[in-house]
Amino acid sequence: MVQAIFLVVAALFASRLFYIQVLDGSYKLAADRNTLQRIVQTPYRGMIYDRKGKLLVQNTPVYDLMVVPREMKQLDSLRFCQLLQMPLVELREALQAAKAYSRVKASPLVQNLSVPELAAIQDNLIDFPGFTVQPRMARTYQTQNLAHTLGYVGTVTPAQLENPKYAKYQPGEFLGRSGLESFYEKQLLGSRGVKYRMVNVRGIEKGAFRDGDFDTLSVAGQDLHLTIDEELQQYGEMLMAGKRGSVVAIEPKTGEILACISAPAYDPTQLTGKGMGNHYMDLLNNEEHPLYNRALGAPQPPGSVFKLVNELVALQMGVVSPSTGFDCNWKLVRCTHRHEYPANVTLAIKNSCNPYFYQVMRATVQRGRSSNRFEDARLGLAEWRRQVSSFGLGDKLGTDLGAETKGRLPTPEFYDKRYGYHRWNFRTVYSLAIGQGEMGVTGVQMANILAIIANRGFYYTPHFVRGVGNGGPLPEYTERHSTTVDPRYFDAIVPGMREVVDGRGGTAPYASMAQFGIAVAGKTGTVQNPHGDDHATFAAFAPADDPKIAIAVFIENAGFGGNSAAPLASLMMEKYLRGKVVRKGWEAWLPGPASRFVKHHRY
Repeated sequence: MVQAIFLVVAALFASRLFYIQVLDGSYKLAADRNTLQRIVQTPYRGMIYDRKGKLLVQNTPVYDLMVVPREMKQLDSLRFCQLLQMPLVELREALQAAKAYSRVKASPLVQNLSVPELAAIQDNLIDFPGFTVQPRMARTYQTQNLAHTLGYVGTVTPAQLENPKYAKYQPGEFLGRSGLESFYEKQLLGSRGVKYRMVNVRGIEKGAFRDGDFDTLSVAGQDLHLTIDEELQQYGEMLMAGKRGSVVAIEPKTGEILACISAPAYDPTQLTGKGMGNHYMDLLNNEEHPLYNRALGAPQPPGSVFKLVNELVALQMGVVSPSTGFDCNWKLVRCTHRHEYPANVTLAIKNSCNPYFYQVMRATVQRGRSSNRFEDARLGLAEWRRQVSSFGLGDKLGTDLGAETKGRLPTPEFYDKRYGYHRWNFRTVYSLAIGQGEMGVTGVQMANILAIIANRGFYYTPHFVRGVGNGGPLPEYTERHSTTVDPRYFDAIVPGMREVVDGRGGTAPYASMAQFGIAVAGKTGTVQNPHGDDHATFAAFAPADDPKIAIAVFIENAGFGGNSAAPLASLMMEKYLRGKVVRKGWEAWLPGPASRFVKHHRY
């Protein structure tokens, strides 16, 4: 009996020793921490420059206070809070979050400590077992613009840490949350390094472990060289201050985005450093929705700018020719002003004649493919949509920002669902002829349409980065895309676009740059808005004979496109093409929701 008791006790001791030494790693972890410290070397995140080499985003050293809950011993909460100048409630919440994540792994308690803040607490950390300081690089911005494009970085969440996709991240580390910071996370991140240091029982470093044989060096992330002209971006954001809408400018020959403005905007420095969470919530709850990227994420009916695409598709399908003329018949659809008879496409574009483009669209959709007028409309609309979609509409263009939406380009099935099969015809969809109705185009898509016309039928996917590290853009942004429309038909519409700006009686005289010897080809639009004042649009490229910039402006509730969007686009083009703006008086003259320009020009 006595032997049995001894055997049971011995078995219990053996099993306990086995558990401590083999199964439970916490004792080994504690022992290692007394002699060996593993320090992760966070690499420098790649920096970001504009197209002229101006530094936009860089790194600044900050420090995170890390905690291992299991190693804490009799924490003097009051003194700890006094040192860190943090509320007791906040400390308790942070400790609960750390324990919920892991009791034996380090997680961040306080982040973004500056050097002075670190100096105030570092000498006292020896009195608080379980707490260590980890250096890190934080993002700092050399610009107050480009917030939607640059995006921001944020802490990896506990949910993400459980996802194998984020296995290489550690608690408290930052990753791109939006914009280019997110899209190019892999290139910007770089590779972490690790060094091992011997320490004594008080945590004082005593040298490298085994002469650094197990240390690895970190590799800095790759820099991004943007297509953006920061001066043009800054000027555009200034012009759009107090307005809602978007401006997108593209270099047609390359697809490089020169400026991408979403208004209202915000200062990117608000989403970095201490207080970032509070600033984010303030922006999120702002009724003007400054976090919303209108340039890539807000599809709107394009208005009369879309007449250019409809004309090109009709020319390609052979239902009209450049000399085709239609009456300005108000019985079909109202025209906005009296004008000379549109005897050809040039006059129709110059005058933005609604009845003309109504009849162009009717010829396109009702082509006599079937004796059944309902089926004929279905077949015609399907072919129309196929050709229009080659302009990059109805789907994402594939920009390198990740916040893009598809827009809207209705299908026959859409109208079947809404009205019933064979219960709709051209009269149901005629509003598409003037860029209204059930379609939506984003600002970047509209600018790309003008780039296509400038290139006479092709485009490169619009993109924000022209160089990654020492290389060029990603391969997909060097691939040329062609529309279904023959290049010769584009030459047929450009004269009318030039007449819009510089022709007598054109709808966009305020876009003219004739005084600088620069010809502009453009098209105005005024988008009907059932919820308030009409929206203003204008899209153009210049110089007309050798396009270097294509631009699309959309201003909500600003009325006539020729009176508000056109002069803003003209100033932007002047800034880019001439490097300066001499028409300073126009800057104060630009309208917001209520136009100061005379209002006799529309569409």
